Amino acid sequence: MSLLWLLPLLSLQAQDLQNPDEFLGYPLGSRFTPHYRVVQYFQYIAANSDKAQLQEYGTTYEHRPLLLSFISSPQNLARLEQIRQNNLRRAGLLSGTPDDGANPIAIVWLSYNVHGNESVSTEAAMAVLHELVQPQNDSISEWLDRTLVIMDPAVNPDGRDRYVNWYNSVVGQQLNALPEAREHQEPWPGGRANHYLFDLNRDWAWQTQRESRQRMEVYNQWLPHIHADFHEQGVNEPYYFAPAAEPFHQYITDWQREFQTLIGLNNTRYFDENSWLYFTRERFDLLYPSYGDTYPTFNGAIGMTYEQGGSGRAGLAIVTDEGDTLTLKDRILHHYTASISTIEATATNHQQVVRNFEGFFRKASQTPPGQYRSYVIPARNAGNKRQALLDFLEQHQIQWGEATGQRSLQGWSYTDGRQSSFRTNAGDIVISARQPKAVLVQVLLDPTTQVSDSLTYDITAWSLPYVFGLEAYATSEAVAARTPTARPDYALNLSNDTPYAYVLPWQGLDDARFLAELLQQGIKVRYSMEPFTTNNRQYGRGSLIITRTGNQQLGERFDAAVREAARNWERPLQGVSTGFVAEGKDFGSSTVRYIKPPRVAVLSGEGVSSLAFGEVWHFFDQQLGYPATILGTNYISRVDLAKFDVLVLPSGYYSSLSSGDMLDRIMSWVRGGGRLILMGDAINTFAGKEGIALERKSADSEEGEDKKDENMEDRLRQYQNRERESISDYNAGSIYRVQLDPTHPLAFGYGDTYFTLKTDAEAYQYLKGGWNVGTIRSQNALVSGFVGRQAKERLANTLVFGVEEKGQGQIIYMVDNPLFRAFWHSGKLFFTNAVFMVGQ
Repeated sequence: MSLLWLLPLLSLQAQDLQNPDEFLGYPLGSRFTPHYRVVQYFQYIAANSDKAQLQEYGTTYEHRPLLLSFISSPQNLARLEQIRQNNLRRAGLLSGTPDDGANPIAIVWLSYNVHGNESVSTEAAMAVLHELVQPQNDSISEWLDRTLVIMDPAVNPDGRDRYVNWYNSVVGQQLNALPEAREHQEPWPGGRANHYLFDLNRDWAWQTQRESRQRMEVYNQWLPHIHADFHEQGVNEPYYFAPAAEPFHQYITDWQREFQTLIGLNNTRYFDENSWLYFTRERFDLLYPSYGDTYPTFNGAIGMTYEQGGSGRAGLAIVTDEGDTLTLKDRILHHYTASISTIEATATNHQQVVRNFEGFFRKASQTPPGQYRSYVIPARNAGNKRQALLDFLEQHQIQWGEATGQRSLQGWSYTDGRQSSFRTNAGDIVISARQPKAVLVQVLLDPTTQVSDSLTYDITAWSLPYVFGLEAYATSEAVAARTPTARPDYALNLSNDTPYAYVLPWQGLDDARFLAELLQQGIKVRYSMEPFTTNNRQYGRGSLIITRTGNQQLGERFDAAVREAARNWERPLQGVSTGFVAEGKDFGSSTVRYIKPPRVAVLSGEGVSSLAFGEVWHFFDQQLGYPATILGTNYISRVDLAKFDVLVLPSGYYSSLSSGDMLDRIMSWVRGGGRLILMGDAINTFAGKEGIALERKSADSEEGEDKKDENMEDRLRQYQNRERESISDYNAGSIYRVQLDPTHPLAFGYGDTYFTLKTDAEAYQYLKGGWNVGTIRSQNALVSGFVGRQAKERLANTLVFGVEEKGQGQIIYMVDNPLFRAFWHSGKLFFTNAVFMVGQ
């Protein structure tokens, strides 16, 4: 087939349907198009073509619409629901047999602009849409008889408009292609992420963001056979398309690998014909399950990433290192070509595509690929943690049941890290691998991930029991389960209308949300530093105590507000008639502390990791529901810190704070009673400074003979292996066992063990004179994931969470991020403790 029709879109003659140039009033690629105009063009095509329908599937945090365009033959569009149901029947997610027999429809889903400042793809999407609906193109009309194309023109409209509005505000009539020009220097925080500065391309599985949840609800209603995710990379990079790089996850099938290659070879035909540079099988692997290529792959699709050189630096045109000028029109044409080529390859092989999709689910249900057949979550786990897991499973259409009764089994204990004996009990959650979503189940729940190549693009460990902080077992034997009993409606059972006090165990984020709601209503709350027993129930450290004393001024509103908050968060609140406890310290003891509502500030701006800041901002604003004042690094020197009790420094590089007057001001504020929470790389700003107890851990300088021999081998390494050997000091993301001091307020709500997600190789010595609340005790503390040899050695015997007391205040060190991408649920109580309980 000739490529002529793929080439200059801009020279297309006007048809009955306006092309993007005609509709927008300017040549595509001559400026960036605001999102609302993109929406208008997709609406225009849907209203004027019998080959396109439009669905608004949600809105962003900033209230921009999220759209899907369904493009196919008029006959196929007339039976969209039938096509959808047939596809789910093939996946085993709907009962019945598909009724399309020998003429199945292959479903291609194209996602554009998940990273907002990788803005070329939305421009290309308009060109692709126009080409697909043209009645004069017989080849495409034939493809659309066999395929349904679903296009998402802008996965991340908020980030896109942040970039587009900025760029359009700084570019002149005469654009400047020099890389040094202002229009190529995107300011903090950039347009890559969404409103809360989350990377939506890392959120496919976790669905912590509004855009992801809405998109994935629709995605799982369709389960496309092909998914292509369109991106941009560095200005000097050529185009990238499938096949992907190693490591491939071990559960990816031979067919999925083969068809990736087939599509890639179809792309090469067009790129070769135009002498465009490209590369394959490098850098972009298929391991981490929350990408736009891997999540579809684990759901039976051929998932692929496409990367065009450019991104936020490129603007309308930029001079590359080789002296060539890369234009927006070039970038549009490359994505346009890859889009059309992908549809062509799928349509040409549509029967094979659909047949193998059906085989993927059938084989996975009958003979799951991994060694474990069941995953058991005991009923003794905290109810809110279990429910968070069940909500997650429901999002992904993962089936589960309840254990039928007591049975002795052998299984891998996630807590102990070894094979252990355990006993099931009625009410235990059982997740069977024998189900349609078997591959996704095993990818997400297996205790460890097999990594075929240590050069990985993202974290290498994510097993759900560690994510949610659950005791769990994986068994090679299938565990019988029954249909789960309906969850009873929440009921607040209080025998006394006006109790002496209300008490609540401190176990998870919902307890913190309950606390946040009470504090904002002016209700005084206390917590216990020691375990106690009352009303025949045991309460651990950190348990909340809401006494009538101190809240008398609220009158009848006191009881109503406390109970309403308990209902809102479905908390097992109990009323007690006395402050005298059966065991432990009475409610008037000095070990029962008053929680002064903290006035919180969070630092943002240049020097701060935008993603790390977004995690903290989202936590306060969307998860906890507690106010935090956002301050900027550019004016923090003018802020009266006495107005705040807590100052959070997300991971970043704070050179302006690490010396001189500003450091002195911050330390004076801490000594006066402030709580400084340092996260990730923010710790480097203060570690080793005068008056700071924390020090980084350096490499061991003592060299024995073995060490000398090892270093000699290192010196004789080959240049071609330089990248691979550099990972000896690398930790992309792994799970470590952390020993806790559960008596410290920072660890309230935990036992003596926590599993941390460690995303780098930064290592700090134990605090001298401070509280080492969470520590890694040995190299054997690695539980799951890849860590380089040198990094593994250095991380042994290091601090993870610590508290240094300075005068009346504290510095709280969080070496590992307990809020990582908002999905590491088990760590969130650490951060909450740092805000509400430490130092009270």
